[in-house]
This record gives sequence, C-alpha cells and structure tokens, in this order.
Amino acid sequence: MDLPTYDSIGRGYSRHRKADPRIVRELARLLGSPGVGEIVDVGAGTGNYAAALARLGYYVVAVEPSAIMRRQVREEVPGVRWVAGTAEQLPLTDGCAESAACVLALHHFADARTALSEMRRVVCGGPVVVFTFDPRVGQRFWFEDYFPELWDEAHQAFPPLKEVVRLVEEAMGGRVEIFDFRMPHNLQDKFAAAGWRRPRMYLDDEVRAGISAFALAQQQVIGEGLERLSRDLRSGAWHAKYHRILELEDFDAGYRFLKALPVA
Repeated sequence: MDLPTYDSIGRGYSRHRKADPRIVRELARLLGSPGVGEIVDVGAGTGNYAAALARLGYYVVAVEPSAIMRRQVREEVPGVRWVAGTAEQLPLTDGCAESAACVLALHHFADARTALSEMRRVVCGGPVVVFTFDPRVGQRFWFEDYFPELWDEAHQAFPPLKEVVRLVEEAMGGRVEIFDFRMPHNLQDKFAAAGWRRPRMYLDDEVRAGISAFALAQQQVIGEGLERLSRDLRSGAWHAKYHRILELEDFDAGYRFLKALPVA
C-alpha cells in the first residue's frame, strides 16, 4: 500500500468519510448473511464500513497500514478486530476468514494483483467483494469542466473496469459479477464524485482533504478550479448551465461492486 498517500489524506478523514447505509446494504447483500467466522476489510481506513458491518452482526478484521487512519477510529465497536498490515502481505493465516471486502482502496495498493491474491489466500471459499470506480463507464458531469486535471488523473489512478475484472478473475480463478451503484444525491461518504448534485461540497477544505484526488493534486491547479466554481455559484452561471442535474435523485458516475467466489 502507498503509506504516504494514506497519511496525506488521513488527517480529518473520519469527519466526512462516513459509511453510507446504501453502500453498507449492498456490501451485506453481496457478502451474504453474517456467519460465525470473520470477514476481512482490506484497506479499512478509519473503520467506518467495518463498524457498520459489525453492527449488522458480522465479525470484521479491519486491516489498515496507516497509523494516522487507525488513530481516527471513532469508537471501539464490538465485532471489529484491528490489524496493522498491508494488502499485499496480509498478516493473517490461510483460510482464516469467511469472506473479504475492499471499499474504494484497490487503487491505493502498490500491487493490486498481489493484494487480490492475498484476499483469496485468507478467504475460505466465501465471496470477495470489491467496490471500485472507473470514470470511463460513468456519465459525464460538470466536475470535469472545473477540474479537468483531476479527471485526467482519475483515468490514470483507476484502471479500466475490464482490467480490474480481469485481475479479480485471475486472482480468484472464477467468474466475477458486476453490480452498478447509482449514487444518491445525499451520499454520506463524501468521496470524489459524491458532490455531483452538491457543488458547494467541493469548496469545503476538510472535505477535499479526505478525497485523495484533491489532497494529492497540485494546489495551484485546484485553486484555479475552486475560484471558478465559487464565482459561478455566486453569479448563477453554474445553475444556468447545469441545473438539470438538480432534478436527478441518483447518478451513475462509474462506481461498481465486483463479487467473486474463489475457486478451490
């Protein structure tokens, strides 16, 4: 895992990157009903999704390399066991878990192929669920007009969905199912495209600090886009050009769930 990246975006992360109940419900559906064994949350961050799953009755091993992220755990939740470690070398024994989940972390791993192979190693036949993003398969929206460099970088940071599917298939040895996730307008987890209907969200310094695309970009480039966005919101130019998006309840920005069952 890229520890400098995690440490850069980690400060204040938990205040705006909260587990969204709709994502939690889909994770639970794909993982299956809670059993007596543990599931592994790989790249758990501050543990928001690990805690949410534990509250549904799952026993979760939250694996996270960044001490800055781990220190922001809001509360000790029964059913969550924390482990410091990387996705490429999970400090867990073979077949120790019933299933595994990876929520918007795959693109931060130094070696996604090795990380996926590690997930297969520790999972005893149950599903591996990956929540990922590919801007190529989603609908275009106004974000690109204000932050074109970030959108270009997203294409570099996130591999094409077909490539991710291939990596998962190779690691698990079986077929991968793909499920679209249309983002609601009031998504609680404020990741990159979560403000598709809330442009003012991107003007918040703390929100941007929790989004790796913003936190790691050249601040001069970001500043120019923010200045234009702020000006257009004040003048009404943004509303005049993009008001139709305000009529939508959800939006396909390119987020997808992948589910794979390892082949013995």
